[in-house]
Amino acid sequence: MTQKEYLNDAIELLKELIATPSVSRDESAAADVMARAISGYGYEYSREGNNIWIKSSGFDCSKPTLLLNAHIDTVKPVSSWTRNPFSPDVCGGRLYGLGSNDCGGGLVALLQAFRHITSRPQSYNTIWLASAEEEVSGENGIRRALPLLPAADVAIVGEPTGMQPAIAEKGLMVIDATARGKSGHAARGEGINAIYEALDDISWLRGYKFEKVSPLLGPTVMNVTIINAGTQHNVIPDECRFTIDIRTNEFYRNEDVFSFLSSKMKSELKARSFRLSSSHISEDNPLIQRCKAMGMTPFGSPTLSDQALMPFPSFKLGPGQSARSHSADEYIGIGEIEDAINTYISLLDGADILPAAAPADGSRITL
Repeated sequence: MTQKEYLNDAIELLKELIATPSVSRDESAAADVMARAISGYGYEYSREGNNIWIKSSGFDCSKPTLLLNAHIDTVKPVSSWTRNPFSPDVCGGRLYGLGSNDCGGGLVALLQAFRHITSRPQSYNTIWLASAEEEVSGENGIRRALPLLPAADVAIVGEPTGMQPAIAEKGLMVIDATARGKSGHAARGEGINAIYEALDDISWLRGYKFEKVSPLLGPTVMNVTIINAGTQHNVIPDECRFTIDIRTNEFYRNEDVFSFLSSKMKSELKARSFRLSSSHISEDNPLIQRCKAMGMTPFGSPTLSDQALMPFPSFKLGPGQSARSHSADEYIGIGEIEDAINTYISLLDGADILPAAAPADGSRITL
């Protein structure tokens, strides 16, 4: 096939996906679209829930394996759209529509690259995976699919990065905190005000700085983002609840940060999850070295993706810009998709894929 044919197939598929609403946890119709397209290309696919994947022919377990991944779900359209978010309109070289940038462009470009590189002999296996529920880190997304796939040694995630390799990604931990007090009549100054108890902890959180700063991701940061307390104006509140958003760099494990905060704060803390860890791939990895030889510049990404759930080296590389994601009148450039297909093929055709080493925690900081 020619590059133009790959591009035309990518654009037509993306238009069909845009026209098929696929908000997180409701991606069945979009998965059906992908299934029909893959079958039309002549591949047999596997499906688990709304996750769909295909493998290179002659899969050889003695070879290392490359995973190409992007998600099919979207966020809900914001109210400020001036276009129909489900109408795939092309205007001025841009394809508009919900999910076009995040991350339909990467999804269809990686699929076309898969078609090309698997049509030629490679020293590695390839899996292409369209996963669900990425926007909500859901139970039925990539976490459901990964245990059913052959073990991967490295992955490329097609999130919008302007086709620059994001070799590190911040982790996320959300903590629900509860400060306790004792109710009383406000006029008599009775009781213990839970809001004031919470303020002590919030003040400490605001002032604390984690020692280790990443050259790619910057510091680990904490922000109080929600707070609720009180029942009426004349009652001293006996409970104050607040939420802490924590973005960890590669030097700190979520579990260690939680234990550290629990030892420093008076409030009761409960982490919603520890699983969304910071991720990092070495610049010495052959794929990253090849990216650099092609003129790309590695960087650290503050935004979270399914990369956080991959227990093997991975990096983000995809068409579009992160700033367009989750915004009104989202779009992807036709030229961006064309460049992505060509770049993926140049990067991967004949590439060396290293077997993944056992994960090491030696770089993590003990708090």
